[in-house]
Amino acid sequence: MAIKDKFIGQRVIARGNCSGVFYGTLTAREGKECVLTNARNIWRWEGAATLLQLSSEGVKKPEGCQFTMYVDEMVLTDVIELLPCTAEAIANIEAVEAWKA
Repeated sequence: MAIKDKFIGQRVIARGNCSGVFYGTLTAREGKECVLTNARNIWRWEGAATLLQLSSEGVKKPEGCQFTMYVDEMVLTDVIELLPCTAEAIANIEAVEAWKA
């Protein structure tokens, strides 16, 4: 398997160099670009010390989190880290209410 195919079809945390942190299903990847579907921005989180903990366990304080609404599809052009999410983290992250104005 080529590294560009790793995690395709899985829910991941994607960290951009400048764009921020996102959660969604990885559908394509090439170099520093990736496509996420059913994606949301992880603007602020509480109850996870690092993105590694977030992708493994989710958050312990969902009321203190600011996770945006979902978009159908997005392209990130500055990806520097992709972390696959566990079933526990997926359920936890998806249960966080959308942060909106």
